[in-house]
Amino acid sequence: MTWQPDAETEALIRHVALQNALEYEGKAAMGSVIGRIMAMRGDLRQHGKAVTGLVATQVDAANAMAAEQGLEAIRGLLEAEAPHLLEKRETKARREGLPELQNAEKGKVVLRFAPNPNGPLSFGHARGLVINSTYREMYDGEFILRFDDTDTKVKPPMLEAYQTIQEETEWLTGRKPDRVVIASDRIDEYHRHAEMMLDQGFGYVCRCSAEEFKEYRVAKTACPCRTQTPQDNLVFWKRMLNGKFKPGQAVVRVKTDMTLKNPALRDWPALRLQDTAAHPHPRPEIGSAHVVWPLLDFQSAVEDHLQGVTHIIRGKDLMDSTRKQTLLYEHFGWTYPETMYWGRVKVHEWGGFSTSQMRADIETGTYSGWDDPRLPTLAGLRQRGTQSEALRNFWLELGITQKDISVPLATLYAHNTKVIDDDAPRLTFVRHPASFTLVGDHPDSLSIPVHPNHENMGQRTWNLSSGTIWLESEDLEKMDLRLKEFADVGLHDRSAHIESMERSDKRPIVHWLPDRNATEAVLTGTKDNAVFHIEGQLEAHKHPAGTIVQLERVGYAKIVDKTTLMLCHEDLGES
Repeated sequence: MTWQPDAETEALIRHVALQNALEYEGKAAMGSVIGRIMAMRGDLRQHGKAVTGLVATQVDAANAMAAEQGLEAIRGLLEAEAPHLLEKRETKARREGLPELQNAEKGKVVLRFAPNPNGPLSFGHARGLVINSTYREMYDGEFILRFDDTDTKVKPPMLEAYQTIQEETEWLTGRKPDRVVIASDRIDEYHRHAEMMLDQGFGYVCRCSAEEFKEYRVAKTACPCRTQTPQDNLVFWKRMLNGKFKPGQAVVRVKTDMTLKNPALRDWPALRLQDTAAHPHPRPEIGSAHVVWPLLDFQSAVEDHLQGVTHIIRGKDLMDSTRKQTLLYEHFGWTYPETMYWGRVKVHEWGGFSTSQMRADIETGTYSGWDDPRLPTLAGLRQRGTQSEALRNFWLELGITQKDISVPLATLYAHNTKVIDDDAPRLTFVRHPASFTLVGDHPDSLSIPVHPNHENMGQRTWNLSSGTIWLESEDLEKMDLRLKEFADVGLHDRSAHIESMERSDKRPIVHWLPDRNATEAVLTGTKDNAVFHIEGQLEAHKHPAGTIVQLERVGYAKIVDKTTLMLCHEDLGES
C-alpha cells in the first residue's frame, strides 16, 4: 500500500519549505528542505521518494508565494502557524562561531593536529582539522600537522597515508599546514629527553612484568626498580637501546606519586621496547633502526614542547593524557599548553567505525577502498560529492562543547545542500521509466533554464518532435499530471493527452524527459550500509565528471561519467 502523509506531516513539509524560502530570500532549495525534515522526523526516511515529491511541490509553492506576496507574507504566516521555526533560525543566526582561546596572543598561537597515519582521514578527524585550522586564521597563528606514527604493531602506519593525509588537510582547510612533523623521524629527540629524565632522577627503568607492576599500582606502593640510582637507570637504558632486553622486559617510567587517586597517573610508562624485526616501521628510512620507542603520551608531550605548541584542543577522552603530561612538564620545568576539550559526536547512520577496522574490512573486500561511499572517510564523502565547506560548516556549527552529541547524517547533508545548490545545474533523471506518446498540439522544442536562479547559466533545449516522452513508473497511478515546465496532461493507456499548456488545477507536478534528449544511465547510492543501483533515462548533457547536479525530484548527485551518477545524499533515492 502506498504511503500517505497525515495532516501533521503535510503541515511540517509546508512550514519548513516556507522557512527555507524566508531564509534564502524567496529561493527555497529542495535538498535543504529535505535535509531539515529528515533531521526533525527520522521516521520519514523510509518514505524518501514520496517525501521528495511532496517537498518539491511545497518548495515551488513557497517560492511562488515569495515572488507574488513578498517575504513578509511568509514571515506572517509562519508567525501565525509555526513560530518555533522562526525562533530556531533566528537563534542559530545569533551564533558567533568559536569561543576565544585563553591566554592567546595574535601572531603567537601554535596549534597542532596529530593523526595516526594508519589510514586516510575520517569524518571524525575532520573536527580536529577544522577547529585547529580555524583558530589559526582567527589568531594569525601556526598550524602543525604531526604524524604520531610510533606504534608499528597495534596500529601500524600505512605508507601512502602520509601523502594522502597532507592532501586531505589542504583540501579541507584550504591551506597547507605551516609545519609537518613526523614522529618516527624524531626518535633521537625522544631518547635524549628520556636520558635527561633518567639522569635527573624523575624517571627510571622498570624491569617488572606488566602483571607485577599492576599489583604495585593497585596497592599504591613503589616497585623495587623505583629506588635505582640515576647511574643504574642509565646503565639499564643503554642495555635497552642495545637490545639486551626483549619487549616486555623493561620500560621507562615517569616518577609521579604511587598514591595518586587516579591509577592511570601512577608512574606511567614513557618508552618501551618494540620487536621491530618482526614489525618494522613501513617507512624504509626507519625500518628496524630503533628498538626503543616512545609511548604516545611521552612522545606527544615532548613534541608539543619542542614545537612551541600553545594550545591543545582535543577529545575529553584524553583528559588523562593531559594529567600525565602536566606531571611530566612539571618535572622538566616547562609550561603546559592551554587545553580545551570536546565531547563525542555520534552520527546515527554510521554507528561505531575505527580506522583499524575499516582498514581490515577493505583488506577482506567488505569495502571497495577508502573511497567506498559507505565509509565515513573524507575520501568516501568526497566520492559522494560532499564539499569541504560543508564539512567545515558542520563542525563549526557544533563548536566546542564537552557534551556528547548524537546527530543524523541529514545535518551534514543540509550543510552540503547549502553549499552546492546555488551552483548545481539541473538535470532530469527518470527512474524505472515508462514511455508515453504526447497527444495534442505542442511545440517541437522546449527551453528550460539550466538553473532556475541564474539566467547566465543558460538554457537546456529539449526536442519534442518525436512526441515520445519518459515518465517515472510510480507517477502513472496519478493519471492527471502536470509535466513540469510544460503542460497539464491526462494519461490514458500509453498516451499523454495535453489538456492545457497553463497550469489549470492542483494536479501533482512531475518530472519527465523527451526521448530525443535521453540516454540510458545508472544512478548509484547508498542506504543502510549497502550500495544500490537505479536504472533510468538521463537527460543528455556536457557536464564533466565530478560536476554536482540536482536531479529533478530525486536529489543531488555527482556525475561519474556520461551514463553514471552517484547520489550525494543517502535516502533521497530508492533502493
